[in-house]
Amino acid sequence: MVDPTATKDAPILTGSGAILKSLEILGIKDVFGLPGGAIMPFYDELMTQSSIRHILVRHEQGAGHAAEGYALAAGTVGVCIATSGPGATNLVTAIADAHMDSIPMIAITGQVFSTLMGTDAFQEVDIVGITMPITKHSFLVTRAEQVPEVMAAAYQIATEGRPGPVLIDVTKDAQQGSAPFVWPGRVDLPGFKPVQKAHGKQVQAAAQMISEAERPVFYVGGGSIRAKAQKELRTFVEAVGAPVITTLTARGVFPDSHDQNLGMPGMHGTVPAVLSLQESDLLIVLGARFDDRVTGKVSEFAPGAKVIHIDIDPAEIGKIRAADIPIVGDVRDVLIDLIPEWKAVAKTAKSLKPWWERLNKLRADFPLGFIDLDDGLLAPQGIIQTIGQMSGPEAIYAAGVGQHQMWSAQYIEYERPGAWLNSGGAGTMGFAVPAAMGAKVAQPERIVWAIDGDGCFQMTNQELATCVINDIPIKVAIINNSSLGMVRQWQTLFYDGRHSFTDLQPLDGPEFIPDFVKLAEAYGCLGIRVRTEDEVKPAIELALKTNDRPVVIDFIVSREAMVWPMVPQGVGNSNVQYAREHAPSWDEE
Repeated sequence: MVDPTATKDAPILTGSGAILKSLEILGIKDVFGLPGGAIMPFYDELMTQSSIRHILVRHEQGAGHAAEGYALAAGTVGVCIATSGPGATNLVTAIADAHMDSIPMIAITGQVFSTLMGTDAFQEVDIVGITMPITKHSFLVTRAEQVPEVMAAAYQIATEGRPGPVLIDVTKDAQQGSAPFVWPGRVDLPGFKPVQKAHGKQVQAAAQMISEAERPVFYVGGGSIRAKAQKELRTFVEAVGAPVITTLTARGVFPDSHDQNLGMPGMHGTVPAVLSLQESDLLIVLGARFDDRVTGKVSEFAPGAKVIHIDIDPAEIGKIRAADIPIVGDVRDVLIDLIPEWKAVAKTAKSLKPWWERLNKLRADFPLGFIDLDDGLLAPQGIIQTIGQMSGPEAIYAAGVGQHQMWSAQYIEYERPGAWLNSGGAGTMGFAVPAAMGAKVAQPERIVWAIDGDGCFQMTNQELATCVINDIPIKVAIINNSSLGMVRQWQTLFYDGRHSFTDLQPLDGPEFIPDFVKLAEAYGCLGIRVRTEDEVKPAIELALKTNDRPVVIDFIVSREAMVWPMVPQGVGNSNVQYAREHAPSWDEE
């Protein structure tokens, strides 16, 4: 953190000016927000006193998800801004989303005058109290002189240790008041001392345990991306020679094209990835938290495996699965220490040849694939696969939540961190369009796709107006199955096919409500509809050539397409089903 400001002769700034000055010192170049009464002093100075680019969104939730997409694509902090009351509460979903997925974000909200707080004033909401459980910290600023230290502390908290969101609520009188601007540099925060370097003896013990394993698996989570550990991870994995699985939030940290990568684990993971965990004798866990969507029934997860758990957050170690060797530390730093320790024991390591023979047989027997249904409609998996093939690994792909999210995780090959953006822990519908918008602002030279479902798209498509007005030419692929597809799939499999309120289009009414092509055109986008196989590639090609405005492609796909493989909730991962035409008979717990 840079400290360009001397303590002597400090300039007098308003609280609003101090916020802007702080953002500039912190290197923030772009913010997403929507003004209102309680944040108006800040917006007045933002317009007249700052070079920071402000993107005016159409809904505060869009600002939050755009800040997330920006942070994920750029590997830095995303910033969103809202007014008090409903403006602040509209940010809550995105803040919770960032908290679940460890995304560094600063949310700045206006608050009523400090003298009115507690009186139920117009648009007064205790946003600090509301967000305390879903942020790393929430600050209330009531005086202008507090601003520099709070801003420095917020950035420090958001980015150090396990990343996450921080909220700064600033009263209107604090924005209007004036005080000397004294930048504190690094702030001493009692109780906030993230451990970066691991204990040497634990690292030594981990290397020894890996050398003794016959069926080790690298279980790599999103914390490896947050730690920017891709280079060290690849070096260590190749040295050990063991298989790698990358969770939903870790896709891209280890290249999909690499022969040691078995794919994604979990409820909709590849069969080799899922069964490698089940049959392993050692899990080398890097920045993962044993999420229930990965483990299935915890008591039956990897029953014969010892565990080396490496994570920056000590609260995650032992929370779900006991660790034989717990290592608290930054994943990248730990790997840097592990590599020489491994070299010291590598000659005594067990052969992994029998293990790879088993895994390669699983790969041969259970390749990831799909079949076309006999209803004459497009297969969504093939569309998404084609988008990935035509756009390439340097593109960015943001997904909503549901079937299209799982297909996007399965059928696009990810070769680098920051290529795959999605809502993992919170599972937030509506994430894709604003996240893609934020990613395109952060990485304007890259192709950016929002791969969305028709249900998700209708939650946040208003941000297309933001994209058009601000020259943010994202591409949107709507995987339109006229239903809430993932819920419908569960209803088919577990509720005897009773599709209770999951059909978005009436079966006996107009074909398109709304008509997404007309909607796209109304926003000023290029709208395309695709119904047949021979239209798929030309539509994608046209989208890739169109860079003067956003593009929306409405792909009409089958309602009956399902996500396979699948481990239903409440059972062990050994029950993974490769494909099923009829409702399975699993018992949920």
